[in-house]
Amino acid sequence: MPRREEQTAFVLGGGGVLGATQVGMVRALAEAGIVPDVVVGTSIGALNGAFVAADPSPAGAARLAEVWEAVVRDGVFTESPVRQAARVARSRTHLLSNAPLRHVLDTYLPVTTFEELVVPFQCVAARIDDASSAWFSSGELAAPVIASCSVPGLFPPVEIGGHWHFDGGLVHSIPVGRALELGATRVFVLQVGRVEQPLAPPRLPWEVGMVAFEIARRHRFVHEMASVPGGVETHVLPSGASTTPNVPIRAARASRMREREDQAYEASAQYLAGL
Repeated sequence: MPRREEQTAFVLGGGGVLGATQVGMVRALAEAGIVPDVVVGTSIGALNGAFVAADPSPAGAARLAEVWEAVVRDGVFTESPVRQAARVARSRTHLLSNAPLRHVLDTYLPVTTFEELVVPFQCVAARIDDASSAWFSSGELAAPVIASCSVPGLFPPVEIGGHWHFDGGLVHSIPVGRALELGATRVFVLQVGRVEQPLAPPRLPWEVGMVAFEIARRHRFVHEMASVPGGVETHVLPSGASTTPNVPIRAARASRMREREDQAYEASAQYLAGL
């Protein structure tokens, strides 16, 4: 039997503002000289993954850190309560505009199409009309990335090709299976810290929905990791964080994002050094 060609995949999961964790992991991978042959991303991992695919070098990792400074500065995940209330009154469906996210992509991403990326890249969004996984790998880049990041209730749905889309994390929280479908033989999972912590039964009324959502969010990842075929090397990079909130509102502070980035860099660099 011919030997299978080696292919390294970076799989970037969802996590909103906790995506700053992945910035540290990207830096550790770049400094270790580990370069992907394919990048797969969902939700905030689609944003980070697009930048990795555009430039997987240490310089690209540094640029991604600058992007996250812009994410904070441009208020991608934050806005004044007054403006949020006004937007909800108008739209009745969401708190934030996706205009700041598009501005970040238009300003910092050095390419505008999938075809221009240095490394092949795919991202996923949840297609609303048929509840399916919509994978994007060609054409314009910004709209699919924004769609993949469009958390219901936080951002509006995004229309692409006559279909409306929400956050990719609804259908693939950490799409390891997609990387395997694309032929990956070595997979580095860039997660935000949630999967490192076991879930506990809810004790308070508002915890019920959060625990239920987290079960649904993790289930596919757990199944796909358990189904990885023999001969495929998998590495779930550590976040370095002692806790990771399910509703990371406080993590939207610039100082907290940088802290998670630094923690993930140190933990992942130590992990990679041991390979």
